[in-house]
Amino acid sequence: MQASSDISLLSLIVHASFPVQLVLLVLLSISVLSWAYIFSKRKTIRRTYEQTTRFEDDFWAGGDLSMLQQSIASRRDEHGALARIFDAGMTEFLKARRGNGTSDTLLNGPRRAMQATYQREMDGLESHLNFLATAGSVSPYIGLLGTVWGIMHAFLGLSGMQQATLAAVAPGIAEALIATAIGLFAAIPAVIAYNRYTDQIDRVSIRFDSFIDEFLNILQRQVR
Repeated sequence: MQASSDISLLSLIVHASFPVQLVLLVLLSISVLSWAYIFSKRKTIRRTYEQTTRFEDDFWAGGDLSMLQQSIASRRDEHGALARIFDAGMTEFLKARRGNGTSDTLLNGPRRAMQATYQREMDGLESHLNFLATAGSVSPYIGLLGTVWGIMHAFLGLSGMQQATLAAVAPGIAEALIATAIGLFAAIPAVIAYNRYTDQIDRVSIRFDSFIDEFLNILQRQVR
């Protein structure tokens, strides 16, 4: 019992076999990257929500759209993704109107410009989500690999003993199970964050799509 009481998490990791230590290092790296992306994505999505709400308030305040577009064009990064979508569409509309384009040209140009900007903005919002999804699905298997190897190593070490005791087996099994625990520790936050952020980004995407349709309707009334 005294031998088992001396077992600690740190000592198990230090005295683990090299393959298990390598697995733990990989899982630790995945966990650190996951948490970095989680905090970064949380900040980005919160800022996007705030900027989108602020721009929608300015847009529906009933002011002149050309003046609004000029104020956005001078500080595109400060106004957010939806403002940049509006700026792309309004800029294309003004160019087409100065060129005396047809009604189809006046609407198709802004539509294509806003769709292209929309796709770039969504790509930026969705960046690193694939890593979180991969970390959430792969980390438990990496941890399981370390566990299987650790258990194999523990039982191979007992092969030379005439009598196996719990005190002799316990450290090897505990060392092996640490890999599974670390794998779950890396996977669970990544899965939760991925699902949460995917839902939030989908909500932002719906707001962007709705705005594009409403803005095109406004431009269509101006063309008439």
